Amino acid sequence: MTEAVARQALLRFVASRCCYGSRAAGELAIRQLRQLGTYRYRLETFSESRLSEWAFEPFTKPGAARPPGDAPLDPWDVEVRTPQLFQGQTWRCRVPHSALVRDCHRCHGHGRSRCGVCHGAGRTRCVTCKGSRWRLKQQKRCQLCSGTGRKRCNTCSGRGSKTCATCQGEKKLQHFKQLVITWKNNVFEFVSEHHLNFPGELLSKVSGENIFKDENVVVYPIIDFPEPEISLASQRAIAEHSAVFAMSSRILQQRQTIELIPITEVHYQYSGKPYLYYIYGLENKVYALDYPERCCCGCTIV
Repeated sequence: MTEAVARQALLRFVASRCCYGSRAAGELAIRQLRQLGTYRYRLETFSESRLSEWAFEPFTKPGAARPPGDAPLDPWDVEVRTPQLFQGQTWRCRVPHSALVRDCHRCHGHGRSRCGVCHGAGRTRCVTCKGSRWRLKQQKRCQLCSGTGRKRCNTCSGRGSKTCATCQGEKKLQHFKQLVITWKNNVFEFVSEHHLNFPGELLSKVSGENIFKDENVVVYPIIDFPEPEISLASQRAIAEHSAVFAMSSRILQQRQTIELIPITEVHYQYSGKPYLYYIYGLENKVYALDYPERCCCGCTIV
């Protein structure tokens, strides 16, 4: 980190804040660049879970039901293609040999259900004369309903019933087991203590230099890392993921990494007073707690 890079990072930061002036960033005198850093450990466990649930659809394909004697497959015996590792996804498919054909439970196998507007009568009260048969203002018989006070139901076209919405008029439903497969990337993250006047949560938003990577179906805890906190975090993370995901799902792949996140503490002077700010991450993000040239308009500083 050079003085020119440190100043440019601050100028970009100031330009992104509505209530920060740029004059101080251009005129300040940098006194010291203190190079620091912290480690971030991350464990990713790519897991697959399966569950089956009953679903149904109108039965339109005779012969598609389960042949006698064929038992449905166990959810874990259904072969599917695994998606790209460490990318979450949900997929649904039918469990082979699980289809059963039954009469529609809504229309009881008739294919039609009673119209809810006319209640099966096929006719409804005339909206013009409101069933009185007469146009009161003109003192003559209602022409819309021909003086009957009722007219044909528009919903069912006067039939008193309409096509069953559940079976779509097919009278039967095909019930089947639907397999729901969920691939999920479960992440454990730990950042070692840095003992600075600096919000640790900001470090989760930046990247660092990857100094260690281990990927396998099952990874093992890191031992004797120079920073003991990282070794302890690795042991804890692997134990937690094994306990949680090995019981409810299948672990397909694990990946653990260690990153070194650069942090530079910049000491500078402006108008005879000392200040400091931090530059962190490979993106050279800036955290300036006490920037000298700013107004109070509610703008955040991170």
